[in-house]
Amino acid sequence: MLSISEAQLMAWVSPVLWPFLRVLAVFTSAPVLSSRAFPLRAKIALAFFIALAAQASMPERPIIDLNGPLALGTAVQQVVIGLAIGFAVRLVFAAFELAGQVVGFQMGLGFAAFFDPASSAQSSAMGRFYANLAALLFLASNGHLLVIMAVVNSFVAFPVDQSILTVLSSMHLQTLGSELFSSAFWIALPVIAVLMFANLALGIVSRVAPQMNIYAIGFPVTLAVGLIGVASTLPLLEQPFSSLMTFTLEQFSRR
Repeated sequence: MLSISEAQLMAWVSPVLWPFLRVLAVFTSAPVLSSRAFPLRAKIALAFFIALAAQASMPERPIIDLNGPLALGTAVQQVVIGLAIGFAVRLVFAAFELAGQVVGFQMGLGFAAFFDPASSAQSSAMGRFYANLAALLFLASNGHLLVIMAVVNSFVAFPVDQSILTVLSSMHLQTLGSELFSSAFWIALPVIAVLMFANLALGIVSRVAPQMNIYAIGFPVTLAVGLIGVASTLPLLEQPFSSLMTFTLEQFSRR
């Protein structure tokens, strides 16, 4: 009769369970992957498949008994690391959305806001446009594969048996916040510069020809110039997106 001891069962389950929890947490928080259009059962099945397929490339992990005192802390650690990776990727999308909101405000489209069911908040038209553009760049540049690679590499930087406080202090998530605002500024800077010159030209026209109703022509001109500037800079957005993704995911691959 075949008999399986508890130690043998833990040796089979433990190497797969902790990567599964970490990958599933990423699927819960990362943009695109956490979309409501992605069925929950498909997320669970895909997370299990990734955890199983990545066993050969992962470092040696300790066997942790599910009935032991370390099981709960290890599970919390995997969820926190997975959520942090997904949150960091979401910051990249937030940088693009912030850049779109700044551009839309300068174009005079700050009032064009609507309710976004994905984020359950008000979002401007240009902000949603840049966010959707970031999602397209994410899929076109195989960003989902980079996220999965970052999860696998995170087991080297953040082992399973590491303290949760050590993990949080090693992530340097505070540096990503400053990178968010600086990157959003540089993404929006070309269009803002073009709009600044357009507003300067309108100011000169209003001084030269005071009889001209500058308010009647100002909005169409700034809107047209802004749209031309956005269309001109769209092919250049792939490089800052790739740089942001690389910088963000490197935070979880350093030792």
